[in-house]
Amino acid sequence: MGLIVQKFGGSSVANPECIRRVAGRIMDMKRKGHAVVVVVSAMGDTTDDLIRLAHRITNAPSDREMDMLMSTGEQVSGALLTMALHAMGADAVSLTGPQAGIFTDAMHRKAKILGINPKRISRHLRDGHVVIVAGFQGQTPSKDIATLGRGGSDTTAVAIAAALKADRCQIFTDVAGVYSADPRIVKRARKLDEIAYDEMLELASLGAKVLMSRSVEYAKKYGVELEVLSSFSHAPGTLVKEEVKNMEDVVVRGVSADKEETKVTLSGVPDKPGIAARLFGRLAGAGVNVDMIVQNTSAHGLADISFTVPAEDVVKTRQVIRAAGEAVGVKDITLDDDIAKISVVGVGMRGHSGVAFQMFKALAALGINIEMISTSEIKVSVLIKKSLADRAVIALHKAFGLDRRRRSPGRR
Repeated sequence: MGLIVQKFGGSSVANPECIRRVAGRIMDMKRKGHAVVVVVSAMGDTTDDLIRLAHRITNAPSDREMDMLMSTGEQVSGALLTMALHAMGADAVSLTGPQAGIFTDAMHRKAKILGINPKRISRHLRDGHVVIVAGFQGQTPSKDIATLGRGGSDTTAVAIAAALKADRCQIFTDVAGVYSADPRIVKRARKLDEIAYDEMLELASLGAKVLMSRSVEYAKKYGVELEVLSSFSHAPGTLVKEEVKNMEDVVVRGVSADKEETKVTLSGVPDKPGIAARLFGRLAGAGVNVDMIVQNTSAHGLADISFTVPAEDVVKTRQVIRAAGEAVGVKDITLDDDIAKISVVGVGMRGHSGVAFQMFKALAALGINIEMISTSEIKVSVLIKKSLADRAVIALHKAFGLDRRRRSPGRR
């Protein structure tokens, strides 16, 4: 017997049939003697539909009211799943994020979890209930509801698992686990039996959508064992766990592509101390996450600065940079959304040289020009034209031998 936290994504609860299937899986876990907490996302495309609905009312809805609107999707899923469990004879109760004791900061639409008081969840578990929690949401210090940003239900599940000291957190999706590349792009992509927290964190932040980066950060910080698996089969998934020695034998674990970034270029920036701090300080204050940054010094004491931001932050970035740029004397601002960030990731890169060379060589063979480069000790990322992204991923997957089967070192 143990405590299991399960999270079911939007495709897993997309319609009544899917919801009943999920309820059946939960009942299977209960019959094995486990206590179960379930975190749910909104049904199917509900969140996108709500956003479109808001923009039919106004082109500039306030972030607070958007949170009020978008948080309803998960609450609908939670209530319906609880009803399905009741119909199967189970004791179950659904809770909103605030009811579950999830407290966040005041950054609407991108709130961060500050803490969880699990007393109410624990009380329901002691009474033998399955506890269903609406993901993606919590309560701000002013008692408003706030959402955690795209994929926030993953973060909710991991944070609850950490607070309850659960034995495992299972993330159910529409894929069988974590793959060496997106199987929709690379036909020979392999499902990984296991992956280190650091590798998964990099892949999640670089475009792999199977897990959100904040959820992996939580899992690593609190030692939560994650399993990514399909809600449509009973096959084992991928374990995300602490790095062990044999993981370093694989130089590159996976290849990812992020097609949802925009490159911003500031031309004619005064090349003086403190200018970059003022510009990026304004972006940080607006909650914009800046990724790759390159600065080139040009003539006459001026510089050009290019950086990338998530496509969803483009409107906010344009507003902030326009005001900040005028204040410091930036000559011109251009935005380019015809880009993709391609990355190779692996903890084995720490002890092996030549990864960047091999990556650049494979792209050069396809005639692909690299616009920006970013590295860490376990990843190399490049910026290229979006139309070339799929070809690049396929070529790199082959170049690093990821389409060759390797014998698994075993699972816990």
